[in-house]
Amino acid sequence: MNSSASMHDIGSEAVLTLNAGSSSIKFALFCEGHDQPRYSGLVDRIGPDAHMRVNDQNGHAVPIKTGDLQSHETAFRSIIDVLGLNDQGRRLSAVGHRVVHGGQHHALPTLITAQVLADLAALIPFAPLHQPHNLRGISLAHEAFPGVPQIACFDTAFHRSHPWVNDTFALPRRLYDEGVRRYGFHGLSYEYVLGAFQQRFPDLSQNKIVIAHLGNGASMCAISEGRSVASTMGFSALDGLPMGTRCGQLDPGVLLYLMDQKSMTASEISDLLYKESGLLGLSGLSNDMRTLQASPANEAAQAIDYFVFRCQRELGAMAAALGGLDALVFCGGIGEHASAIRERICSRLAWMGIEIDAASNERGDAVISSTSSRALVLVIPTNEELVIARAARLFSGGVVS
Repeated sequence: MNSSASMHDIGSEAVLTLNAGSSSIKFALFCEGHDQPRYSGLVDRIGPDAHMRVNDQNGHAVPIKTGDLQSHETAFRSIIDVLGLNDQGRRLSAVGHRVVHGGQHHALPTLITAQVLADLAALIPFAPLHQPHNLRGISLAHEAFPGVPQIACFDTAFHRSHPWVNDTFALPRRLYDEGVRRYGFHGLSYEYVLGAFQQRFPDLSQNKIVIAHLGNGASMCAISEGRSVASTMGFSALDGLPMGTRCGQLDPGVLLYLMDQKSMTASEISDLLYKESGLLGLSGLSNDMRTLQASPANEAAQAIDYFVFRCQRELGAMAAALGGLDALVFCGGIGEHASAIRERICSRLAWMGIEIDAASNERGDAVISSTSSRALVLVIPTNEELVIARAARLFSGGVVS
């Protein structure tokens, strides 16, 4: 089926959201006045093994004909073609981008100007594995859609409300002033989930809430009175919980040992911590929780045990930062779909007032806590793309300088 012909019903105006990574581009197209994306998709493993998938608003796969996916440039051109965004009479009112790092000052979505782009490029050393690719996505969209407002939405912005004690390290003060501080990430996910929670439970919206974003990337956020007060992630997206291939919390002495005794370079250590650790490193099998759950290998079971233990430990830390806990919300690929992991995390937390209903948890209901649980426990699917699209709409028709 011809891709542009199959997508003739987009309408005359739309908002495009982009999340450009090192080897992938995630995208969604929102029609004017709709919060459900008309089309969403992913180009994964950009290069010789690349593939693209596109779903419609009902989650059904759309037959498409893709072009060259060997590079980010050609993959982006294929996205434009598949979505029919080069058709006459169809225009974008804005493009919203996920940008991992907004630094100390960006706490709101921002219209991207030449100065803003320069500011974000200066943050590359703070997020070297994410920021350059986010900015490349901005560059590609700017070239493809000149004059269309480009909007940056920051994963760090949600956490700019941290109190100082949760924002700093016990390092010389000059480093904090230079930007070496806790930033926190997954902010777009937390923003959406908190909004969905507040809409459903308005009477609890100012209470003490922990949101657990558990997936290939994983973190927790402590929220009080609708504001982030602590996060398990810190200066980088390495800290806190173990993840698919990232280590999570690590004694910095390990890094000194690797440099001094193993003569490892910064690049080698970076690959170790970002790409070879976490569930993959612990199990030696896979970074995918589903694969580990299905494996009979003892190493797979141990990797899961460690993940569960660290989730319990970090949840206790988040509750301590809040001075209590009124609600726990699971989201992310593992948080939304792995009922057995949710059950195991909650199984030793009765002292915190957490008790789940086994049947509700197995079904994946929105509320999985038991009637006797002091704390509410929920599962809320996250939607970062909608947060980006809503922000981009606010700038529709804006002027790019």
